Amino acid sequence: MTENNEPIDVSGYSFEKAVAELESIVARLERGDVALDESIAIYERGEALKKHCEALLTAAENRIEKIRLDRAGKPQGVEPLDGE
Repeated sequence: MTENNEPIDVSGYSFEKAVAELESIVARLERGDVALDESIAIYERGEALKKHCEALLTAAENRIEKIRLDRAGKPQGVEPLDGE
């Protein structure tokens, strides 16, 4: 949430754009050259970006699961995406 309690809208961001901005936020916070109020604001934005990336990854995983089903809807050797 922002100062005026409006939600942070990152829903239109691609996964790549969201990750790039999130990396930029992490770098700024790690440098420690940001004022406390701004740190809190960009941290909140980072949280929104993280949640958006997680949702996009979950959607991608679900699409892959659907692709790996046969015409009858039965799994065709479904394996975890991370190879475990």
